[in-house]
Amino acid sequence: MKVLTLNVPDYLDLDNRQVAMLVASRLYEQGKLSLGQAAELAGLTKRTFAELLGANDVSIFNYPASDIAKDVANA
Repeated sequence: MKVLTLNVPDYLDLDNRQVAMLVASRLYEQGKLSLGQAAELAGLTKRTFAELLGANDVSIFNYPASDIAKDVANA
């Protein structure tokens, strides 16, 4: 596992857990991590991570809109 050192400006008023949640939720949103992997990166249980996704404007239903359109067309 890689260790990343990141200097976050004080005016952002973010702690380590908040930064980890931001990174994990963005990687989940992009499909680079599964829900479980993202939760582990954020240091949370899957349930807690899933509940907090909404606070970061990320849907737990990580399903591309193009796929939904295809599903509707094929229904």
